[in-house]
Amino acid sequence: MTDKTLVYPTIFAEYHDDGDYFTVTSPNIPGMVTQGDTRQEAAIEAVDAIATMLDGETYPAAQDPKDWSLAANESIVYITVNMSDWYREKERALKTKTVRRTITLPEYLNDLAKERQVNVSRIVREALEKVLEG
Repeated sequence: MTDKTLVYPTIFAEYHDDGDYFTVTSPNIPGMVTQGDTRQEAAIEAVDAIATMLDGETYPAAQDPKDWSLAANESIVYITVNMSDWYREKERALKTKTVRRTITLPEYLNDLAKERQVNVSRIVREALEKVLEG
């Protein structure tokens, strides 16, 4: 998938009834709603909510919010979502499940590792990450 950066206007509604929090909706994305305790948290949650709702190849065009009617506690906030980054993160999260592998090493290294309480699995993982990602 090529880089696809989306920018959608959203409606942040500020509430102080049962604590302080913000809800986020967008007429661009029917059914999308999320919230956060702060504006920053709500914006971060909105990125994930938008990406989750738009998990596909076609994305709705962003509406111009100039004709939206807002309540006194509402404001327009533009949210930027990089779908390529979101898909990479989603894929990485799915692949973090650990699998059991058997490795072969000289007995003296195994004995030293046990003696020094070295986590061999961690060292192998770190070495593989360094070799494969570097």
